[in-house]
Amino acid sequence: MHVRSFQLSDCNQVTELLQIALSEECYENTMEPFSRQLAWDSDLIMIAEENGEIVGALIGTIERNHGCYFRIAIHPDYRRQGIGKALIEAMEQRFQSRKVSRILVAGDEHNAAAMPLYEAMGYGANKILTSFQKLSIVSQP
Repeated sequence: MHVRSFQLSDCNQVTELLQIALSEECYENTMEPFSRQLAWDSDLIMIAEENGEIVGALIGTIERNHGCYFRIAIHPDYRRQGIGKALIEAMEQRFQSRKVSRILVAGDEHNAAAMPLYEAMGYGANKILTSFQKLSIVSQP
């Protein structure tokens, strides 16, 4: 498995992955923020590849000098193989290189299934961003 930054040529594969990996409602709530983050700073979208196929994606953003994990999606056939952990570690390094003051997880109902993964990596209750709706990628001011 290889983790890397998003490239424009990944757009169709990532969109397909999000559609497969997320519920319909979550997918619909993710596409606009994904598009905004892509336009603003595509380096905060990490991709996991296996044999040339995109099997995981993590959308991050930086808001008021806080890094935020917005949405993680792992293809159902590749779950529980360390892909989510690798994506989070890669994004964490990206956030640290940007010198963010804090790293948080967007605490919406669509991230509930991923919370045990985040918690196992040290992102417990005090690192959950409950007012994530105010993130710029979620709602245009």
